Amino acid sequence: MRRIPLAAGAVLTLALAAGCAQTGSTGDDSEYPSKPIELLVGYDAGGPTDVGARLLAEELEKKLDATITVVNRPGASSQIAYTALTSAEPDGYTMGAVTFPSAIITVIDESRGSDYDRDSFDPVALNVVDPTAVAVAADSDIDTPQDLVDAAKSGDLRAATTGVASNEHFALARLEEETGASIAPVHFADGATAAATAFLGGNTEILLANVSDMETLVTEKNAKIVGVMAAERSPFLPDVPTFEESGIDVEIASSRGLAFPAGTPEEITTTVSDAVGEILQDDAFRKRMEDQGLAPVYMDSADYAGYWDQTTRLFTDLLPLVNAER
Repeated sequence: MRRIPLAAGAVLTLALAAGCAQTGSTGDDSEYPSKPIELLVGYDAGGPTDVGARLLAEELEKKLDATITVVNRPGASSQIAYTALTSAEPDGYTMGAVTFPSAIITVIDESRGSDYDRDSFDPVALNVVDPTAVAVAADSDIDTPQDLVDAAKSGDLRAATTGVASNEHFALARLEEETGASIAPVHFADGATAAATAFLGGNTEILLANVSDMETLVTEKNAKIVGVMAAERSPFLPDVPTFEESGIDVEIASSRGLAFPAGTPEEITTTVSDAVGEILQDDAFRKRMEDQGLAPVYMDSADYAGYWDQTTRLFTDLLPLVNAER
């Protein structure tokens, strides 16, 4: 059983006491949910995070017999949404769509001045893992991850990313840390489309992006995907090797999950976490996710918390390298 920090435990005790006083509830989780749930998304409607959150919310409504309203609170790499989430009452009726690295970077980068930290979140479930992939021009001599490292060591290479301290920026830092190969990042804060456009226009030799953002490049054969930074090959790019297959221990991914404010009753977190797990076992739902380029991966609340902490340690270690290349 996951231990709740002392401060969070005090909040939990007060919240349960207040709930019992107002409703006569004994804390029985069968009474949850009894009113609509808000799901905060820190990006505009229509993007991958929003689409995935809405697909999941639709199924959670059925599982929980609840109304779930998706509320978009874009801005500052989701910091606006995370601030609203962690400031909400920990009663199970405000939930957030959490993405890595944003939920981590906005905490460990002191310049962001966030009002929350890791302990402000109660992880619920992980539902998507989207590894970083590396693309080069279709006629490039670089064919494998090792070719990429060798080329980076012998010449000047530039890589388009989706911004400073983005997942791709951290991926470059991790590659440099592991191999000594230095690739200059060229940041496009407007996102994956802007980065891909610059790469296709010949402004960089390399593009780093989530696997889900590489679909058009692969379909139209505008580029060559040389490697995926994951432990296993992506089902969307089954013919593309992983960096680990080339003996390069680099594994970086964007991920998406759900979280409550810290202090949410454990039985509520478990109820929602179990529901997500059941949804992700459904083949029809998994296909709907995959049709959107989203790879469904489930972790329950405990495993997700461990993954969150592990990823925080990785990004904290890499942050000095990332800051040096801003």
